[in-house]
Amino acid sequence: MRHTWRWFGPVDKVTVRDAAQAGAEGIVSALHHVPTGAAWTIDEIRKRQAEIAAGGLVWDVVESVPVSEDIKTQKGDWRSHLANWQETLRRLSACGIRTVCYNFMPVLDWTRTDLRWETRHGAKAMRFDLVDFVAFDIHILKRPEAATDYPDWLVEDAAKRFAAMTDEKIAALGRNIGAGLPGSADGYTLDQLLEKLRAYQGIDRERLQANLVDFLSEVTPVAEEVGINICAHGDDPPWPLLGLPRILSTEADYAHMLSKVDSRANGVTLCTGSLGARADNDLPMIARRFADRIHFVHLRNVTRDTDTVPCSFFEDEHLEGGTDMVAVIAALLAEEKRRREQGREDHRIPMRPDHGQEILDDLTRGAQPGYPAIGRLKGLAELRGIERTLLHPRYGLA
Repeated sequence: MRHTWRWFGPVDKVTVRDAAQAGAEGIVSALHHVPTGAAWTIDEIRKRQAEIAAGGLVWDVVESVPVSEDIKTQKGDWRSHLANWQETLRRLSACGIRTVCYNFMPVLDWTRTDLRWETRHGAKAMRFDLVDFVAFDIHILKRPEAATDYPDWLVEDAAKRFAAMTDEKIAALGRNIGAGLPGSADGYTLDQLLEKLRAYQGIDRERLQANLVDFLSEVTPVAEEVGINICAHGDDPPWPLLGLPRILSTEADYAHMLSKVDSRANGVTLCTGSLGARADNDLPMIARRFADRIHFVHLRNVTRDTDTVPCSFFEDEHLEGGTDMVAVIAALLAEEKRRREQGREDHRIPMRPDHGQEILDDLTRGAQPGYPAIGRLKGLAELRGIERTLLHPRYGLA
C-alpha cells in the first residue's frame, strides 16, 4: 500500500516534515478554507501542492471535497454546488491528483462526545459515549422528537447523567458534537444545529439514498472522463444521529451505492474504524467483497462497550479493538497483487493510519483532535510491520 498522512495545511501543528519522518510517502489534504459549495481554483490547488512539496512529499489524496447540505437535500443552490463539485474534479485532475474522498453524512461529520478521553495508561483518545450523546440530544439541544427516539432505559440514564453534569461538561459536549468537518472552521451553535436538522424534515433513509445516487450519477461520468477515483467514506458512527438518516453504515449500504452507479470510478473509502463501531460489520469480509472498488483506506480500531447498535466506544490503539487488522491488510494486499497482474496503474492503494491516541509529547502539542504526531507514527509503524510480514515470499502476496 502507499502510506499517506493527513495534513490540515499550514495551520497544522504536525508538519509535512514530521509526516515524512514518521514514514509517510504522501499527504492527504484538502482546501478547508474554501467555502462548501464553491469550486476549488487551480491556483489554490497548486499552492497546496507546493506547500506539501516544500516538506518533501506529494499530495496524493484529497480528503475531502465537501458535499454541501444543499446537494444532500436537493434544495437551495444544489445545482450550482453540483456543477462546482464537477469542476473541482476537473481542476484536481489537471493538477495530477487522482483520488478524491468525500462523505454523505447529513449535517454532522464524525461525531464524538469526548475528544480527549483518558485511557487506562494515560493516553488521550476520542470517545463516543451513548448516554452522554442522548443527554445532549434531549436536555442540551432539546430536539423536540429526541425523547421518543430512544428506549426508556436510555432516556432515564441520560436524565441522571445530565443532572450530574457540570456547566463545563455541558459546554464541552456542545462544542464536541457541534464541530464541523475536521480541519474546517465550520461548527454549529445549538440554534444553528436545530436549523440544520429542520432542513432534513421529510427526508428519510430512502430519500437520502436516492439523493446520493443522483449525486453519483452526475459526478461519476466526470470522474471517469478526467481519470479520478471518487470514494465514499462511511458514516461515523454508523447509525442514525439526531433523527437524521444514515446511508453508508453497513456492507449492504455500500453494495446498494456501488450497484446503482456501477463504475470503477465510483468507489469506497474503507474506514475500519467507522464501520468497526458496529459488531455486525465484518471488516475482512467487506474488504474482500468490495476490493476492486476500494480506492482509499483508513486503518484504525475501536473498542466497543457492547455489541449492540448503537453503543458507546473509544478509539483504541491500531492493533487493539474489535477489527482483525491482519486479515484486513491481507485482503488489501491480495487485491493489490491482482491489480498488478492486470497492469492497473492504481495497483497501490493509498492508506493512512487514521486518528491515533495522544501519547508522550502529543499530550502538550495541542494538535487537531485525533491527529497527533507520535500516536499516528506508532500506528503507522505497527501497520507497516504487518504489511512487511505479509509481503514475505512465504505468504504469496508480494
